[in-house]
Amino acid sequence: MHRSSHKLFLTAFLLPLLPWATSCLAESADRNEPIRLEADQVLMDDAQQLSTFTGNVRLTQGTLLIRGDKIIVAQDKDGFKRATASGNTAEFRQKREGADGYVEGYGNSIEYDTRTESLDLHQNARLKRDQDEVSGEHISYNVKTEIFRVNGGNASPGTPPPQRVRAVLQPKRKEPAAVPSPATSTTPAQ
Repeated sequence: MHRSSHKLFLTAFLLPLLPWATSCLAESADRNEPIRLEADQVLMDDAQQLSTFTGNVRLTQGTLLIRGDKIIVAQDKDGFKRATASGNTAEFRQKREGADGYVEGYGNSIEYDTRTESLDLHQNARLKRDQDEVSGEHISYNVKTEIFRVNGGNASPGTPPPQRVRAVLQPKRKEPAAVPSPATSTTPAQ
């Protein structure tokens, strides 16, 4: 490949990807932001590296927001944190990577792991992305990859059958057809 054709390749194919790459950096930078918590009260146990926040708790890290009646934050020896939110309905919201819109989730409890950058929603779990929504008994959501797995629950002897996984996927919106303007008419001039 000639040097000039190599430059042409880089310009033609990689340059259009530059805005996409920089837009991804904004949301992926959430992991580098500090975790901030607000609550009515907190009990901190430095020996166990455990903090229990209660009363209208809000955890934020960049664009990530987790709310619950109670959030317990445990820190491991490497400094990674695991936050478990619980309440009538715990919820989270985060800006999507490189896209307009948010991912939102709900459940009786939500676990957030900073090491794996994942969220687990338990019991009556729902996840919304744009207009699409899934629900089940347990949802695992990877923040980095935006991949989620939904389980309806496990059947065990003497218990009701597991909840089924449900999904509502909206059709892609069609772009309106272009209307030719009078200046670009296809009739020949006389």
